Amino acid sequence: MASPNGPTDQFAPVLAALATMQGNVDREQKYQATQFLEHFQKSPEAWTVVHAILQSDIAGVEAQLFAATTLKGKITYDIHQLPRDSLVNLRNSLLSLLVSYRNGSRPIRTQLCVCLASLALQLLEWKNVISLVVSTLGNDVESSVCLLEFLKILPEEVTEGRKVSLTEEELDTRSRELLTDNASEVLRLLVQYAQSTAGSPPNPALISCVNSWLREIPVLDVIGTQLIDVIISALSSDAALDPAVECLCNIFRETREVDVSQEAIRILYPRVMGLVPKIREAAQAEDSETFRGFTRIFAEAGESWVVLIARMPMDFRELVSAIAECAALDAERDVISLTFNFWYELKNYLVLEKYIEARVKIADIYSQLVDIMIRHLHYPEGSEADPFSGDREAEEKFREFRHSMGDVLKDCCEVIGSAACLGKAYAEIRTWMQRYATDSQKPVNGQVESWQSLEAPLFSLRAMGRMIPADEEQVLPQIMTSLVQLPEHDKVRFAATLVLGRYTEWTSKHPTYLEPQLNYITRGFEHSSKDVARAAAMALKFFCQDCGKLLVDHVGQLHNFYEQVAGDLPIASLYEVTDGVAHVVAAQPLDKIYDALRLFCEPIAKRLMEKANSANDDKAKCELADYIQLLTIFVQVVHPHVPPGTLNPMIRFWSGLVPVLGTILDNFVEFSPVCERVSRCYRTMLVSYRTDMLPLLPQLAEKLVTCFQKSHQGCFLWVTGAVIREFADEELVDEATRASVYQFLEQQCLNMFRLLNTKAATEIPDVIEDFFRLLVDGVMFHPYKLILSNLLQPIFEASLHSLSLEQVDPLVAVLQFLRDVLAYGRPSPPTSAYPENPKEVQEAVKAMALSKGEFITQKILSGLMYSFPRDCVPDSSGVLLALVELCPEPWLQWMKQTLELLPAGSISPTEAQKFLATLEGAVSTRDFKKIRYSLQDFTNRYRRKNVTPRTAITGIEGIEGSRFSFSE
Repeated sequence: MASPNGPTDQFAPVLAALATMQGNVDREQKYQATQFLEHFQKSPEAWTVVHAILQSDIAGVEAQLFAATTLKGKITYDIHQLPRDSLVNLRNSLLSLLVSYRNGSRPIRTQLCVCLASLALQLLEWKNVISLVVSTLGNDVESSVCLLEFLKILPEEVTEGRKVSLTEEELDTRSRELLTDNASEVLRLLVQYAQSTAGSPPNPALISCVNSWLREIPVLDVIGTQLIDVIISALSSDAALDPAVECLCNIFRETREVDVSQEAIRILYPRVMGLVPKIREAAQAEDSETFRGFTRIFAEAGESWVVLIARMPMDFRELVSAIAECAALDAERDVISLTFNFWYELKNYLVLEKYIEARVKIADIYSQLVDIMIRHLHYPEGSEADPFSGDREAEEKFREFRHSMGDVLKDCCEVIGSAACLGKAYAEIRTWMQRYATDSQKPVNGQVESWQSLEAPLFSLRAMGRMIPADEEQVLPQIMTSLVQLPEHDKVRFAATLVLGRYTEWTSKHPTYLEPQLNYITRGFEHSSKDVARAAAMALKFFCQDCGKLLVDHVGQLHNFYEQVAGDLPIASLYEVTDGVAHVVAAQPLDKIYDALRLFCEPIAKRLMEKANSANDDKAKCELADYIQLLTIFVQVVHPHVPPGTLNPMIRFWSGLVPVLGTILDNFVEFSPVCERVSRCYRTMLVSYRTDMLPLLPQLAEKLVTCFQKSHQGCFLWVTGAVIREFADEELVDEATRASVYQFLEQQCLNMFRLLNTKAATEIPDVIEDFFRLLVDGVMFHPYKLILSNLLQPIFEASLHSLSLEQVDPLVAVLQFLRDVLAYGRPSPPTSAYPENPKEVQEAVKAMALSKGEFITQKILSGLMYSFPRDCVPDSSGVLLALVELCPEPWLQWMKQTLELLPAGSISPTEAQKFLATLEGAVSTRDFKKIRYSLQDFTNRYRRKNVTPRTAITGIEGIEGSRFSFSE
């Protein structure tokens, strides 16, 4: 390594580049400096230069931190650049640097500790790691800080061991040597340090070190020493609070196996309960950080020991009460969410018959919890028009928070019963009515006094709605009577309307309440508040869904109402109302459903054509596209059961509107929103009416083919896939129809090939996705025809061409198609729909695998190392494993040839040889799991080492392949 007195010119360019990065220069200069530094960090020369910087007296702290960070990366990813026999010198140099920097910059010291820990993991010959570091750093206070930091980092680096180039066996062995075998020695050192610093303020580094070793040192050994006293006392120190809380919570997690941790819990429980007074102290002092810390402690203890609470409720009741107190005292609602999971976990036990006794003994705390939650649901006391004074972020946070508290209220319903929870909410409403009932129907200047106290229990009723049985008779009748009599206030009416929408299943079983509720909801459409109108639309939707059978005789009135409001509602609310009335139509008897559907849909179709005739700009065309969705809603909802052999009245009706949609498509085939909406309508018809769509299938298929030819939009392929799926059942579809459907698939494939002759896959990623999802359906339902056809060759060419993409969804579609096809190379078919896999099919797939396997391997391995998103890894591995299964020996050769194409210096020969040897061993034993893990580990390491956000290379050079070409 460099001499500390050596010349500085060896690192002068690095200092200059760093100065450029920090200086006020143009973007191009900074880019060039960045490129230089990234290249430098990967170069072999960096080893010497960074040591020179770290040993220099003239390099600044920023340069030294850069050098330490670079050294960390070199040890992790570039250790192969050094001769093996030089690693001991590297270790000694790191130890010397740590001694030098023990009083220096903490970030640099931390990076050096990471360097030493990472080297310790990889230097398998180094057996006395802990003792050598201890003896080198010495026993003084300054060195102890450095030692504690190294001890904290060592388990973290070993846990992240997949970053370095070690086999699974080497990593397991080294983990045992570094951690398990040293656990008792580390505990002795930590206790010794605690004893030597007794009486001094708690050291956060000591506590963090204990926390880091908790997975290796048994909890009982830790809490049986002075260390637990240090951790508890640190809770009173501002500097050590956070690490103490984290350490204590991890100690609790280590005792989750309560049956084997009873002794540890017996020691810990009284120590934790001794902290209860601190909750109120922190709340009264408005010390939010301390309050958060103690809330975390109690909530984590509760979650870890929840089964013991269920078994011995009176022994652990104090802990449950403490968690409830944390929730109650959280005035700012900043930390109450930390308790939510505990209430859920405890509820899961208390609802079991086995723990009925615990439910009885803890029910009163859950009852208090309902009051706590309702109190926290209150809007802040502020301007009635804007309670958050314009702070939209705080308002959004409050909305999300309320829904989470609603989940806790559901838990309470399961523990203490729905009647008790409803009763508490109703009591709050009744109290408000008694206090402010005087002339409450006529708010002064549109204001309602203390409206927050009324709105909060209304929200709680809505939140609990899913847990309330439809036969509830004790409280809901009183609530429903009161709701429609509440004073007019925007947020009150909004909340009450949504409550009615949540309890429509109850209303369907109590029809006497139907009319006043329906009147209350429909009046909301006349309200000046848009929020109230939206709530009314949503409530009406659920009302019609659950009470549709009660409204079958009111379809005429509903139609009149629908026509009145349809023109004034925003499109989202119109969708809600349309969904509602569609459910009433769906509830009609079979002999009346045609007329009811016609009553609603013919005016929609008429307005649709009017919009189509006047849509001359993009805004009008988008409105047209949105309006098509109204018909789709009716298709989606109204699909009655029709006896076999009977003409479906829906097909009779929609056969008249399909040409209308076709005409719209012809006129707007270049405007994708319209095409997508019509396609969605077509697909919904196929899903709703299935094989009853057979009379409409010829014109539908023709329209999909011609429109895809003209527009090249993937939505038409998307609908084609629905046709393939719905007309695939051999028991319901005759062979002639199946043959026609397959010909339809072939036509779309040919159209796609023609498109790929003119467009690269990177230009049409969405269409690529839809095409290969269509092919997945084709392989699923027509595998033998497709595999043995002339289409297979160009399809494979298209898939290889498409592996250059970098978007998740298209890539996943391509990879899944390849997996599905290659699966037919096995003796047994991948689906139970076919009893056996014909020999000629197997041979066709194997021939294709041998023909294209090398290029597939290259493209996928290149993608995994450079450009594929992480979500593509499972399917990429699946394709490679399928190739291994079909052609194991050629695949190993393909892998070797691919590695030879990698840029010089990106991996060492030793690393490549070790990787290939691992694969060969796994292939010979057909250990596919090991192959998968080896591939993932290797490509992850390569990517971390060689690819940065600024890397211009997106794949291995020389494997781009020729452009897709198809000739008919």
